[in-house]
Amino acid sequence: MWSCGNDENKINTGLVNNPASAQGNSNSKEPKIEFVVTDHDFGKMIQGEQVSFSYKFTNTGNAPLIISAVEKTCGCTDTRFPKDPIKPGESGAISITYDSKGHKGFQNKRIIVKANTNPSETILKFKARVETVDTF
Repeated sequence: MWSCGNDENKINTGLVNNPASAQGNSNSKEPKIEFVVTDHDFGKMIQGEQVSFSYKFTNTGNAPLIISAVEKTCGCTDTRFPKDPIKPGESGAISITYDSKGHKGFQNKRIIVKANTNPSETILKFKARVETVDTF
């Protein structure tokens, strides 16, 4: 069975197994996403500069990991993430590119990773100090 959406983003819903229930029961076969880091500091940058970072992760569970969405909290950020299931023991990365055009001062942003894990959402953060050319 396939999920709704266009053909290029098909995810086999038969692989999704989120064991959380109202009683708190869990299934022993579940994926687990473990990030190397969940916070990144770009440091000082000049307004208009674009910077990128990859949040590396491993599926430390014992079932295929499926990332269904990566939501950004700002239009200034682009994201890329694996569309195929990540097998137990395999690694991947969620890449972000932050565009500081129109921003100034301290910036704190969040990315929300939605997957078939328990909990189903993981928050990744990044920050930067955006300065204009005359204050750098």
